Amino acid sequence: MPRDDAPTATSSTADATSAVPDLDPLFDPESVAVVGASPDSFYSGNLVDNLLDYGYEGALYPVNPNREEVWGRRCYDRVSEVPETVDLTVVSVPREHVVDVVAAAGERGVPAALVLSAGFSEADEEGAALEARLAEVAADLGIRVVGPNCIGVMAARGATLTSTCSRAPEPGRIALVSQSGALAFTTFFERAADRDRHFSHVVSTGNEADLTLTDYVAYLAERETVDAVCTYVEGIDEPERFMRVAERAVRNGTPVLTVKVGRSELAEEATLSHTGSLTGSDAAWDAAFDQTGVQRVPDVPDLLSRASAHAGYGSPDGDRVCVASTSGGLASLLADMAAERGLALPDIDGETEETLLGIEALLTYGGFNNPADIRGYGAAVLPAIADAVLSDDAFDAYVFAVGLSGVDERAETIAADLEAIVGEADDPVYVLWTGRKTPDNPTETPPYARLRASVPVYEDPGRCLDAVASTVEYAADRARLSERPPRSDLESALDALNAPDASDAPDAPGGVGVPGGADGPDRADEPGPDLPRGRVLTWREAESLLDAYDVPTVETRVATDADEAVAAARDVGFPVVCKVDSPALPHRTDAGAVALGLDSPAAVREAYADVTDAALARVDADDVAGVLVQPTVGDGLEAILGVASGDVFGSVVTVGPGGVLVEALDETATLVPPFSRGDARRAIEATALADLLSDRRGGEPLDVDALVDLIANVGALAAGVDAIAELDLNPVVVTADGPVAVDALVRTEPTG
Repeated sequence: MPRDDAPTATSSTADATSAVPDLDPLFDPESVAVVGASPDSFYSGNLVDNLLDYGYEGALYPVNPNREEVWGRRCYDRVSEVPETVDLTVVSVPREHVVDVVAAAGERGVPAALVLSAGFSEADEEGAALEARLAEVAADLGIRVVGPNCIGVMAARGATLTSTCSRAPEPGRIALVSQSGALAFTTFFERAADRDRHFSHVVSTGNEADLTLTDYVAYLAERETVDAVCTYVEGIDEPERFMRVAERAVRNGTPVLTVKVGRSELAEEATLSHTGSLTGSDAAWDAAFDQTGVQRVPDVPDLLSRASAHAGYGSPDGDRVCVASTSGGLASLLADMAAERGLALPDIDGETEETLLGIEALLTYGGFNNPADIRGYGAAVLPAIADAVLSDDAFDAYVFAVGLSGVDERAETIAADLEAIVGEADDPVYVLWTGRKTPDNPTETPPYARLRASVPVYEDPGRCLDAVASTVEYAADRARLSERPPRSDLESALDALNAPDASDAPDAPGGVGVPGGADGPDRADEPGPDLPRGRVLTWREAESLLDAYDVPTVETRVATDADEAVAAARDVGFPVVCKVDSPALPHRTDAGAVALGLDSPAAVREAYADVTDAALARVDADDVAGVLVQPTVGDGLEAILGVASGDVFGSVVTVGPGGVLVEALDETATLVPPFSRGDARRAIEATALADLLSDRRGGEPLDVDALVDLIANVGALAAGVDAIAELDLNPVVVTADGPVAVDALVRTEPTG
């Protein structure tokens, strides 16, 4: 049985789909030309004002044939007249002139263009045609284009190139890539700055005619000044490339967090109207994020609070947290919240407890729990408390929760103590401060706010523990990914296995699923390219496809009369099942075209007639391929396993409890092919299947590895056969001899 963490056979993580674009000319240009520059224009005028006001020291060339001079600089008539080849051309002209301006810049050798102009694919068909032409020009001339319909970009250590940045950016270590321009600067940036949280880069991607959200993530994850990459996602045209890029970032030490809209139908409709992007199946996106270690967060404040933790601290070594709170009630609340987030709260005992009990100011008798109620007295001796708990190897991270005023004189000492504790600790120390925040004199900067300038300070208990859990989860995800093959290697292995010379292909990395055995399928017999299109397959057609990918099916005979059915029943052994095989009747149970528990030849004859009559009451005789005769599968666990095509992802695989448990539990897990055996096992563990396989009420546990293999092979089928529109194995019965599909519905896409 292959290991989930089997070594990879190929290494192609640096392939073209994961290439990192050179965006230095965009974020840190030495020279900028602004076409359409005018103090009277909201977009170009404010952009130039911000660029100059926020410290840009490079060369600036306004371009506007209707002006002689602006901002004390000569105004040029066109890009070609600018005295040097600039690093970046900003374009703010009517849409009908954009392509010509970008083409002129590209012909001049300008490496990047930032297109603010709107009225493209988000507007009408003419705009969509102009956008397509813009993309062609960018590709032909090798100029990288941001936008169109873009509010701008910002690099705190480079240039601020946007009209909607109300204050000078301060250098931070969080990068933000947003498919909503307004949210990028007026919400994310401003809200973060209000709380002394700062970005290294902010990108409004616009319509992504050339550069995409994925390109920015690839670039930013490689920057030394970026500790975490945040994304606001509406839709992604190349989800597989995003998955590879994000996975590489996580593997290499840069967390990727995202707000992905589209959970509701209304959000999906709004996104389609706003950008023309398809949000895609929400379950599929959850699976894509999970498989690549991307953390999905619910909203803007959560994104900022969690990203701040990643930028402010190293990853903890585990999930063991020590909480010290000045409030007993707050301590109890944090205990519940920690449990909800899967954080462990080990006991405070031994030498650590003795040391704490010896601190007279705490006035504590009996012992300490975790969370530890240090009461208000403890705020005066925080360094002594920290010395005691931080030296205890039983903990991986710490939370100091202060339920006191953050604006009075005592807060001065508390803030100073916490800053020193956080700075000197080897492990992450998170600060939660829930007390008063507004001083009597609003012109004063209160102590908690001064602390916030150097240390992440959380005001909400839930968001604080979300941040702790996020850093814990990232460390676990990175470790998990390090034990599994990269997606590019999975894809390479499948390509090799499906190639004409598949017999010479390397072993599939990480047990991705090896259709047809270790040497791959025999391409001469591989049915994918020759499948009938645009209909449901007969059993024999489906069985041939499944067999090519090592998906076991129950022994089956196809009978065309009652005598053949009886003979088949004797061959496979009583009791048997009879069911009509008809592509025109995919849901035969609903039609009464299935008979179970047939234990004699007479019962089979009668059942043959009954199921045939039931079918012919609904479909033509020409649409009936025969009657399937199968042995009744013995005691086992029923599971459901399926493949569905999607509007964003090519296909997704779904697994969960089957039979009567489908509706009773309403619980499935989704996977995006290609995936490893480790991913398949994780999907099982995400549902009740894991417990159902191990807890057999007195019986022997069933083999999880065999089901993992089956799921991996179905994933290989989904990734390798584009013609599949729908595949439903329901049920798959997991027995002591392994899993077997007793029913299969396969529908193919039409041609063209």
